[in-house]
Amino acid sequence: ISSMVDNLNAEIVLGTVTNMREGCRWLSYTYLYTRMRKNPLAYGITWNAVNDDPSLSLARRDIVTNAARTLHECKMTVFDQKSGNFYITELGRVASLYYLKHASISLYNEKLHPHMSEADIIEMISLSSEFENINVREDEVGELGDLAMHGCPIEVRGGPENSHGKVSILLQCFVSRARFDSFALTMDAAYIADNAPRICRALFELCLKRGWCSMADSLLNLCKALEHRCWSYEHSLRQFSEILRPDILYKLENKNLTVPRLQDMSSHEIGSILRRPAIGSVVKKAIDTIPQLDLSVKLHPITRSVLQISLTIAPLFTWDSRVHRGALKWWIWVEDQSNEHIYHSEVWMMTRKVYEEGTHTLAFTIPIFEPLPPQYYIRVISDEWIGSEAFLEASFRNLILPERHPAHTQLLDLDPLPLQALQNPGYESLYRGKFTHFNPIQTQVFHTLYHTDKNVLLGAPTGSGKTICSELAIFRAFDEHPGKKIVYIAPLKALVNERVKDWRRGLCKRLNRKLVELTGDFTPDIQSLLAADLIISTPEKWDGVSRSWSSRSYVKSVCLIVFDEIHLLGGDRGPVIEVIVSRMRYIAQETDQTVRIVGLSTALANARDLADWMGIPRDMQGHGQGLFNFRPSVRPVPLECHIQGYSGKFYCPRMATMNKPAYAAIQTHSPGKPALVFVSSRRQTRITANDLITHAVADEKPKQFLRMEDFELEDVLSDVKDAALKHSLQFGIGLHHAGLTVRDREIVEELYVTCKIQILVCTSTLAWGMNFPSHLVIVKGTEYFDAKQKRYVDFPITDVLQMMGRAGRPQFDKSGVAVIMVHEPKKSFYKKFLYEPFPVESSLADVLQDHINAEIASGTVTSKQDVMEYLTWTYFFRRIMQNPSYYGLDSVDKEEVAAFLSGLIEDTLEDLEEAGCIHISDNGGGAGDGSSEGDETSADVATSNNEIVPLLLGRVASFYYLHYATAALFRDRVHREMSLQESFETLCEAAEYDEMPVRHNEEILNAELGEEIMEAGGWEVDARESDDPHFKVNVMFQAHFSHLPLPISDYVLDTKSALDQSVRILQAMIDVAAEEGWLTPVLNCTMLLQMLSQGAWYTQPATMTLPFVSNKMAKKLPTLPKLVWYSRDFKRALGTIRKCGLPEKRAAAVTKICSSLPLLDVKISKKDGKSGSLAVELCKDNFKKGSNAYAPRFPKVKQEGWYVVLAAEETNKIHELKRVSFHNRGRVMVNLNNSSVDGTAGKTKLLVCSDTYLGLDQELSI
Repeated sequence: ISSMVDNLNAEIVLGTVTNMREGCRWLSYTYLYTRMRKNPLAYGITWNAVNDDPSLSLARRDIVTNAARTLHECKMTVFDQKSGNFYITELGRVASLYYLKHASISLYNEKLHPHMSEADIIEMISLSSEFENINVREDEVGELGDLAMHGCPIEVRGGPENSHGKVSILLQCFVSRARFDSFALTMDAAYIADNAPRICRALFELCLKRGWCSMADSLLNLCKALEHRCWSYEHSLRQFSEILRPDILYKLENKNLTVPRLQDMSSHEIGSILRRPAIGSVVKKAIDTIPQLDLSVKLHPITRSVLQISLTIAPLFTWDSRVHRGALKWWIWVEDQSNEHIYHSEVWMMTRKVYEEGTHTLAFTIPIFEPLPPQYYIRVISDEWIGSEAFLEASFRNLILPERHPAHTQLLDLDPLPLQALQNPGYESLYRGKFTHFNPIQTQVFHTLYHTDKNVLLGAPTGSGKTICSELAIFRAFDEHPGKKIVYIAPLKALVNERVKDWRRGLCKRLNRKLVELTGDFTPDIQSLLAADLIISTPEKWDGVSRSWSSRSYVKSVCLIVFDEIHLLGGDRGPVIEVIVSRMRYIAQETDQTVRIVGLSTALANARDLADWMGIPRDMQGHGQGLFNFRPSVRPVPLECHIQGYSGKFYCPRMATMNKPAYAAIQTHSPGKPALVFVSSRRQTRITANDLITHAVADEKPKQFLRMEDFELEDVLSDVKDAALKHSLQFGIGLHHAGLTVRDREIVEELYVTCKIQILVCTSTLAWGMNFPSHLVIVKGTEYFDAKQKRYVDFPITDVLQMMGRAGRPQFDKSGVAVIMVHEPKKSFYKKFLYEPFPVESSLADVLQDHINAEIASGTVTSKQDVMEYLTWTYFFRRIMQNPSYYGLDSVDKEEVAAFLSGLIEDTLEDLEEAGCIHISDNGGGAGDGSSEGDETSADVATSNNEIVPLLLGRVASFYYLHYATAALFRDRVHREMSLQESFETLCEAAEYDEMPVRHNEEILNAELGEEIMEAGGWEVDARESDDPHFKVNVMFQAHFSHLPLPISDYVLDTKSALDQSVRILQAMIDVAAEEGWLTPVLNCTMLLQMLSQGAWYTQPATMTLPFVSNKMAKKLPTLPKLVWYSRDFKRALGTIRKCGLPEKRAAAVTKICSSLPLLDVKISKKDGKSGSLAVELCKDNFKKGSNAYAPRFPKVKQEGWYVVLAAEETNKIHELKRVSFHNRGRVMVNLNNSSVDGTAGKTKLLVCSDTYLGLDQELSI
């Protein structure tokens, strides 16, 4: 009972006990409860009380209540006596983590304050209840007095006669390495030395959380002093006492050889000054291994009250694994010394790999206040090493804050418009049965969207009906611009899928309109695009298509382009959206046609800037005539938001502590209504679902989330493939993530929408792609693992807002609840930005090379002046004028901006020229005639108008939508004799795979998979690179060829993503090699395309690409072309295939597949004599119809393609290469070049190579 308070606190922090009921239940598991029942009188309980209450529930409740009240008084727990709930506090968490008694915490509450001397701190530590057993013996007083005189550099409070004075003396003497005569003092000092560091660590964390910078610094120094037995004012080399003798350390201190002085000296000079030449190299090596850092900082104001800091850290020491072990831990904080406050703190781990990478950049946000202070200070302090500290001043002297943003659009009190306002029965029928009147936001924007052709920017919260607003603009385009095309750009594939599914069965079906999907999964042919009324595309696909707008009539016939979620302009894919809007406005001006732009967004802070860039004119009051930027609070469905902070430095344990509160939130806010739980990864969906099931079972209500009968559940489970999903569905909890099969996802979606299951645990991407009705949304953690940075980073604020928006959907709910579970230090940040809009900045400058290269390749840009004028069309240009400090400008003077842009252009063009994408001529060309928006800045730019010419690599990179770094890779790697393995390694090294996630601990799986591949006969890999994304791509592709099982389900989706990118990279390599006239790399890249499509090695018999056919069976079968030929006679083919040992049903399936493979009949005819050209006719000489390929191991539908190559194999030279795709018959003209063929006609051959099938290539002599 005496330690009940501390034990209860530990259980509350752990999450085992969250209320009085659980506390009483926990107590029933203890030995105390057993003894209370056996011997109640010893615990103050009468036998009458036992008879009245055999389970002792009242006694247990009294014990828990008294303990909880004590915790509440100590501020270790918040105890709500009315509800009986317990809530964790930072004090309670620290006490539990460092095993501190509540009496000590009570003492610290009384004595701890921001300004304490070292003597005050040591006195407070000495008074801790952990040292209450330390007593002063009479025979010790004299020795303690001597020790206080000679071994204590800090004032001793209390003197040697008192217990806390004794603790203070022994503590300081331990650090000073003083000798003790008494054995009892030696033992007491050892006890104090064991306990003082953890008390000191606990106090340091408390001061850090409270933002006390001086106290945090003092306590961290004291922690390190206790752990190393070395005061902070002593020489840092005392930490190397194992290799440096005391006399050497004494000489170093006596001669004032500080660390900076020793760093500037050579080992010979150190040896000379110490009069020990041999020791010089030892001291120098020790000095070089002391961790030191170099810091640089960039300040980016986001708003007038929020500043983003980009901190770049570079190591200035030599890593030694024996000294530094696995990792170095650093504390980073930003402090305002004038106010004695820490505005941001975090832990950063430097591993050997991070050290070897050189520089590392961290980004975080802090608040700023007006008037601005002169500076903040950034400190990076080692957690272990004394003297390892970096200090940087972040000056605000030249910081320019962005302008204050204009007021939001007022939501007018208008009568809701009825559906009849559309004045079109066809349009009205689309909504009949769903609603009768438009909501207030739709009513206010109705006239502008439906009765005018003005550009519109609509900013409104998620769930406001913005999709219907976009449909109003589409109806206007249908009526006023018949025959023109409408493009709908959605930034995520999930959003595209949702729109396609919805409009195909609704809008297009009823209005008899043709819709085309343009994504990575679907690339329609030119006829479909020409015939389409509505094109739904991802930004990247439309960017690729519109780059060659001058030669594509369907791009020039666009009259309306709708951008969904245009606020993602500030995200990773924002530059593509920015380029598209700029290009479509440029196209409209060049073609003298009107292209209406409609942007849909959440509420924005700087909507006026976005509207200006989109070409929305201002009215007399300065507001845009098509600008509607409503407040986040004007949701049609009220939303109640709870932000909960959770402590814990490490991600996975922190996520685990959120599971029980998530279950409690469901019970409190949505006991019978649907609930969505968003998590960061597929792994977390499984862990979270299992924990929710555990809590439901513990509550003795395991089926509380299930809303269907057992027989119905059995039918559903029989169709589910995923084991984790099958398990969770039995308890009414669904999983949803990209790793599930399409059928499993459809089953889960249907069960959730029909309310057969109450809870859906899903990854964050579902927030964008699905419109599910949910009363409650729980965002369980706002971080995800970023593979490129190799650490957990925050979700963009737009993603969190989108997840919240899924709560309380219109037409389904009258209210909604969102519970956001965040890391405690970020709670204030989310409180600010979840309730006020976030400004959108441009990130175009980071990827400007690719977009400038595309414009150069298309001919839009031909000089540096053209590049400057191109930039004036961008949102980036507008934002550098409005928020210059964010982009690194010190002022907005014309000269300053012109110099900044000129430098950016020079750097960009230099990168492209070094990559071999462009050539800048020295003789000068004229200024480009591209129009700009008439901005004055572009007129005065001091850039030379040298002509810029696109080169092959630049054109290829633009056409195949590749990164310019990939083009540079081709320049360095592609050569005349390039082998198949070299081609494969070049593919895996492409920059497109830089973002391939290598998640936590996946480097181990990669290395194991690499070993399996080499054992299976694959190409050799270097396991030391196992944490590299390109290594992962390499082993996944080889596992794909070898049919090896992948380690975890995450790799399946990663392989699909890698395969999806591989085709265009290899096609680009083929074009580069063909242009050089090199046959070998072309044939090897073509073979790689075949291997990737079929998921097989080129060394295997081609018949093994057929189902059920093993290596042993393949040896008994004829070649694949013969089998395809035999399949013209089904019985004959069936008989041939059965001879290898396949049963009849399987043999019939194989025969059917053989009949679907193409067998080409190639005919060559020569036209116009010797100097003319060859006409090559390709005809499918079997039952194969259409151009869809048989590629069961390729992740999406693939079109057959054929390369027709005129080449001389002996000279390894290509004369001409053509790519052709056709349904049943194709024709291609191959030019005969006299200089190439003359004299070697007998050796020139025509090769017809498939880009999909192994074993079906043909070679014809000419």
